[in-house]
Parts: sequence; C-alpha cells; structure tokens
Amino acid sequence: MMLSTSADSVFAAERPPSRKELCVKFQAEVHQAIIEHAEAPRAAKAKSLQKKAIRFCASNRQAQGIRTFAKALKVLGVQPANN
Repeated sequence: MMLSTSADSVFAAERPPSRKELCVKFQAEVHQAIIEHAEAPRAAKAKSLQKKAIRFCASNRQAQGIRTFAKALKVLGVQPANN
C-alpha cells in the first residue's frame, strides 16, 4: 500500500505539464480563440488547423499537435497563454 505524502503533491505541482495535458490546454485555448475571432478572415484556416491538431493529439503525435495548435493561434493573431 502506498501513501501519498505532501512531498509527492509538491512534486506533482512543480512538474511541467505532459504533452497530453498541453494538447488539452491548447485545444480549449484554440476553441475559445476561434469563437472570439469567428468573423476574422482567417478563422476557417484556424478551424482547419484545429481539426488537424486534434487528430495529431489523438493519434499519439502530441508534439506535432501542439505545434499545429500554436499555428492556429498565430493565424488568428492570438498569443498562447502561459499558465
């Protein structure tokens, strides 16, 4: 039986997010940016990149998915959040 200590909790809070966690974070961020910039001329391109990124993340190619999400944000002129 393993008990979780407060040191384990501190370590978990300090570790960088996994690629899977980043995929989820970026997916939400891109989704929100597309809603906010729906009338932007490049919104359709960003939506296409979003779909591609989701497929990458789902097929265990998270690094490529994260890069594609970042491209979608760039197309919309949105800076990725640093949280």
